[in-house]
Amino acid sequence: MFVAILGRLPKLSIAELEAIFGKSHVRAVSYGAAIVDTDELSIDSLGGSLKCGKVIHTLPADNRPTLEQASHWITHTYVNQLLAVGGKITLGISAYGLSTSPRQLQKIGLLLKTSMKKHNVSLRLIPNTTTELSTATSHNNKLGLSPKKRELFIIKTDDGAILIAESNGAQNITAYTRRDRNRPRRDAFVGMLPPKLAQIMVNLAVGNTAKTTILDPFCGTGTVLQEALLKGYDVCGSDLSQKMIDYTTENIAWLQNKYRITGTVHSLTQADAMTHQWTEGQQLDAVVCETYLGQPFSAPPSSKKLHEVTGNCNHIIANFLRNIHDQLAPNTTLCIAVPAWRDTSRNLTHLPLIKDLEKLGYILQQPPLIYSRSDQVVVREILLLKTA
Repeated sequence: MFVAILGRLPKLSIAELEAIFGKSHVRAVSYGAAIVDTDELSIDSLGGSLKCGKVIHTLPADNRPTLEQASHWITHTYVNQLLAVGGKITLGISAYGLSTSPRQLQKIGLLLKTSMKKHNVSLRLIPNTTTELSTATSHNNKLGLSPKKRELFIIKTDDGAILIAESNGAQNITAYTRRDRNRPRRDAFVGMLPPKLAQIMVNLAVGNTAKTTILDPFCGTGTVLQEALLKGYDVCGSDLSQKMIDYTTENIAWLQNKYRITGTVHSLTQADAMTHQWTEGQQLDAVVCETYLGQPFSAPPSSKKLHEVTGNCNHIIANFLRNIHDQLAPNTTLCIAVPAWRDTSRNLTHLPLIKDLEKLGYILQQPPLIYSRSDQVVVREILLLKTA
């Protein structure tokens, strides 16, 4: 049994886990953590979770467990595991959902350090500035990646139990940055889909399918295609702009040079998603894309401007959905990001087409999921659809 430490948008993180492992195998145990019933869980396969680890002990809720009891178990039982490893060990401790302080967590580490020293085993303790070690700290110290570099999670669940888990890795922020900023071609004007979100969307669309073919009909600089290729999937891409097709071609060539890619690029075509006929249509397993998001705004637009932009985006995306529907096999999954607009009261204006999905021939698989930063006016709304 594993635990996943969820990202800043827990609903999206949970949806990704459920897509890969099945709803019956995923259970949120607190706002920031979920239990995953599986024999294996690799953080590199997930875009929406910050860390993951194997549950090694549970203090039942019936006993009203405390941090002190968790500390006692760690210092009296876990120490033997560390002694068996020997050598110089690096350890970090993170607490989730517990009312405690960094100082209290450091005390657990210092008790372990003292016990280890008696057996001539060196323990380097990662200092806590907060109760949760940041993803960057865990990643940069390679915690969870070897027996000598470990991180313990102490997690208070909503029902009052305490889980103790040992990390098997944190999100590789270095790799995400490399896949985003080191590519030869980027274009802020057409939007900057984060590789992390592209990975989540691919996972939402195809789950744990071993081999599949994915189309991105708004491929831009190729971020979705890139993340699909890294998972071993075959891809097809198209975009209204030939410039974007050229950028995608360059970026994929870079990716193939830097990584071991087993997926195949079937086609990259300049095409209008509202009218194009994809020759691969019936062979596609999924469509994953960030559609047209309209113009960017640094402040909420006027009602008149918002009406204009909403209408334009709705026209393009609705016509795309009409056009591609009959080209896809029944029950084909689409995971698409569409725009929504936040006003000064933090309320969202949604595309009208969301209420008309059934008329367009699609079934919404789950409530739409919002991906945004707090300061964004134009946010991404993730729709998971199937062709009816």
